[in-house]
Amino acid sequence: MIRDFFWMCSGADTELLKQCSKAEQIKQAGIGATVFFTAVMAFIAASYALFTVFDSIYTAVFFGFIWGLLIFNLDRFIVSTIKKRGDFKSELLQAIPRLILAVIIAVVIAKPLELKIFQKEIDRVLLEEKNQMTLENKEQIALQYTPEIDNLNTQISALKNEIASKETEVNSLYSTYIAEAEGREGTLKIGKGPVYEEKREKHDAALSELQELKTRNNAKILEVENEINTLKNTQLAKVENTQPTIDGFDGLMARVNALDKLPWLPSLFIFLLFLAIETAPIISKLLAPKGEYDIKLEDAENTVRSWADQKEYQRKQQLAADALINDKVYEELTTEEELYQYKRKRAREIMQLQADAFYEQQKSTL
Repeated sequence: MIRDFFWMCSGADTELLKQCSKAEQIKQAGIGATVFFTAVMAFIAASYALFTVFDSIYTAVFFGFIWGLLIFNLDRFIVSTIKKRGDFKSELLQAIPRLILAVIIAVVIAKPLELKIFQKEIDRVLLEEKNQMTLENKEQIALQYTPEIDNLNTQISALKNEIASKETEVNSLYSTYIAEAEGREGTLKIGKGPVYEEKREKHDAALSELQELKTRNNAKILEVENEINTLKNTQLAKVENTQPTIDGFDGLMARVNALDKLPWLPSLFIFLLFLAIETAPIISKLLAPKGEYDIKLEDAENTVRSWADQKEYQRKQQLAADALINDKVYEELTTEEELYQYKRKRAREIMQLQADAFYEQQKSTL
């Protein structure tokens, strides 16, 4: 059962194999097993790669199975079309396009498994990239709001400076009228005279203006601070909304790029391993000596080819003979008087009909 399955995998003629020796049967079964396990490795690699894309195990397994079947069919076709004729150079030339295809398939198979083998290292590289992207994202979003926030803070500073300037003016007027009352400045008379009253009134007016200014500017400052808080909240919300995109930056292309940033030597060894696995059926087919099965297969193909050539030759001879017979028959018919008179009669009738038709046409025209 298993032997027959591996024979099928090798693309060999099972009826011919049954007539061969045990050693030849084992050789073909080994080639078929190599083709089968290569397809299994392709299925595993493709399933993992597609899982990183679709994030669904059922979808990944389904399409991975399709990919495995495709690789199996390609390898089986490649192995079955390499014919052993005892000429290594011609076989190698025949196998070169298939080897190139095998290299391409090996790259496709190896890359997803490299992603799985170096998953921890790739996760570390991706984490560093995500952190850097988070910082850059915050800086880019801040550039959209920082100028406006700075402008609003400047307005608040201007309003506060206006209050502070007015307070300085009021304090100066207060010191002036107190000094007048104490006789240290102005009239240098102690007591509350007319000059004191004038300076006191000026201070009180400035104090009233200060209170109004505080009320007005504090309301403006509160309004501007609310606007600043709104902008900051909008900025934080935008950062939070864009963060999931950065957190989800771990798709197939991102992982491949992260893998390229790791040391290349381990990846090279893994690629060479899968290249050896993928090219194993072809290499084994090339290196294997011409065996009993190859001889029987060549004999069967030559038999079919000889039979086809023989039938083609017979068809050509038959065609040539038939042509000679037809030429002779028609040559003899040209001398028969009866056939000549019959055709002459029919030709006369046709010419009469043509003449009548021409006459009717001319008559209708006139």
